[in-house]
Amino acid sequence: MSSTNETKTLTLHAHATGPNPFKIGIALESLQLPYTIKMWDFSDDAAHGVKGSTFLKINENGRVPALEDPNTGVVSWESGAIINYLRRTYDKAGRFGPRGPSEQDVVDFEKWEYFLLTTLGPMTGQTNWYRHYNAQANEDALHRYEAQTSRCYTVLEGQLDKSGGESILKGGVCAVDWHFEPWLRQHEFAGLSLEEYPRVKKWLEGMKGRKEVQEAYRKIKEAADGS
Repeated sequence: MSSTNETKTLTLHAHATGPNPFKIGIALESLQLPYTIKMWDFSDDAAHGVKGSTFLKINENGRVPALEDPNTGVVSWESGAIINYLRRTYDKAGRFGPRGPSEQDVVDFEKWEYFLLTTLGPMTGQTNWYRHYNAQANEDALHRYEAQTSRCYTVLEGQLDKSGGESILKGGVCAVDWHFEPWLRQHEFAGLSLEEYPRVKKWLEGMKGRKEVQEAYRKIKEAADGS
């Protein structure tokens, strides 16, 4: 199933206003898998909305991304679950997983993956919510989440110092980097600066320059423009 000539086209369910669909696009591009993109809006429209009856049959939580794989019949949602599914199924050589075979290597991979999924991502999301979307201004909440997001940047800055800076884990870009790139890219939208985090800033610039990252963003944005 490693050859794209033998692989049926996967379907990525996405929208273009949040980070998580982009990380799945990066994963699919990195694994050189054929995929099509189905765009959804945030409504409860039966045909087009993530809260509508059609999409809720794919993901009962009513969120994107979701992924349908006709090669295996597997339907997955939640970005961490999707990426780990793709790694198990299509990255048999382990190029994008833990950087070595030891239990410490596995734990190091998982702890940074979970740090994004449980901490940096949610803190950034809350910063965005209170800056842009909350109906009533709440400066206390905004300042709290700004501070927590900045604290996460500090943690990541230290890790990039240890790893050499090209990738979050030593040994080259892997799925951990896929997780972080779309969320760090949102720092300006969140009203946060990377000037105090030069390693994070350099890492993000490097990730933005990678072909698979550029292709994922291009395809999702083109799908959004055409929807």
